[in-house]
Amino acid sequence: MTILSSLCSFPPIHSSYPFPNSALTCSISNLRTQIQSYACSTNICTQKIDTSLITIAESFYDDEFWAASSLRVRSFNQFRPDTFGLQDHAKYLAEREFEALKERVSGKNKAFRRVSCINASLPMSHLSSLYDDLCSSCKYSASGEDRVVVGSLDLNQCLSLPDEIVGMKPEVSGADTTRAYLSNVCVARELHRNGLAYELLEKSKSVARNWGITDLYVHVAVDNEPAKKLYMKSGFVYESDEPAWQARFLDRSRRLLLWMGLSIT
Repeated sequence: MTILSSLCSFPPIHSSYPFPNSALTCSISNLRTQIQSYACSTNICTQKIDTSLITIAESFYDDEFWAASSLRVRSFNQFRPDTFGLQDHAKYLAEREFEALKERVSGKNKAFRRVSCINASLPMSHLSSLYDDLCSSCKYSASGEDRVVVGSLDLNQCLSLPDEIVGMKPEVSGADTTRAYLSNVCVARELHRNGLAYELLEKSKSVARNWGITDLYVHVAVDNEPAKKLYMKSGFVYESDEPAWQARFLDRSRRLLLWMGLSIT
């Protein structure tokens, strides 16, 4: 994971085979050669926003899922401008995540007991015209208003995520009903430093409590300092880390597993 996706825990999970969570989520390593993460060499102007206009909620409709999938593709990957077939490739990745996301949320993927896609959105009219790409890629309509998904994550109720470190809590039978993982945590790079990621985490904790979750986990790359600080600020603590050999085998940065205990009211 690069600094570009500084608020991202790890890339989207796909459901085709069985969802490896490597740098591109397709688990096809040769696709990485088409992608260049260049956060340190790209200056991105961030916009301060009126936080009262933000809506953070669970998503249930296809247009919201598509907007979230598109945001994930543009957040987790940065393509070279001269990449051949750039738009087609980005659309292909978005379509893969869209179909996988629908499968997970609908309950068709039996590896997950329950999944919720939680999105943060803003009215499109509030976003600067400098961000045409964000608006066009991540737009959807709600109650006659055009809105843009600017942050997203998945809450996954399950024992484990494929190719990831497994949480150890709770140490009782039936852990699949009380353990959950966050994944695909991302915020549009244009809107970093507005507290969106923190609010997404707070919403996910609220939903998790309603599900009866007592132990919440998130994976983060060891070199992703902004994300680690965010999660620890939100209340997560270190539980374990990925063996170096596994990270090398999966061709990715080594992961940490962070844990948070939730009280059920």
